[in-house]
Amino acid sequence: MNFIAMDFETANGQRHSACSLALVVVRNNQIVDQFYTLIKPETYFSARNSQIHGIYEADVAQAPKFNQVWPHIAPFFTPNRLVVAHNANFDIGVLRSTLQHYDIPEPHYLALDTLKTSRRLYPQFENHKLNTLCANLAIPLENHHNALADSIACAQILIKEANDFGVEPLKQATKLIG
Repeated sequence: MNFIAMDFETANGQRHSACSLALVVVRNNQIVDQFYTLIKPETYFSARNSQIHGIYEADVAQAPKFNQVWPHIAPFFTPNRLVVAHNANFDIGVLRSTLQHYDIPEPHYLALDTLKTSRRLYPQFENHKLNTLCANLAIPLENHHNALADSIACAQILIKEANDFGVEPLKQATKLIG
């Protein structure tokens, strides 16, 4: 499979508060490239979110704002490109809200949620949280809630699902965004 795995972390409960982003490029079921950046959101950091992901306002003081990052990553979001996330509703919502915040048009792309596919393909698991799923599938996840570690894990989950069940059940769960 060829796809991009995406993960955001946010500064607070507002969807446009992206403070880190990772993209992992997969070609022929192999991770071939990765991108990670901190992002300086134009909002506050909540103590709860910082406690979860370990990113604080001081960490992003010199980071680019999302509108400076977007030109570098926009080519990854095309109608023929599959973008995968674990709990994609969250990550797609962050992307959508952040784009709206900066008056950037939302791109069209294909999306797949490994949370949804894992619930269908591995119903025997007690839950389908990213860390639990990784433990059940023997996928390393050493720095949970780091956007790069989470997006690598998400990519490996989809590769495992494709190897275990083929691509047909995954194609059925794909939807067009934008």
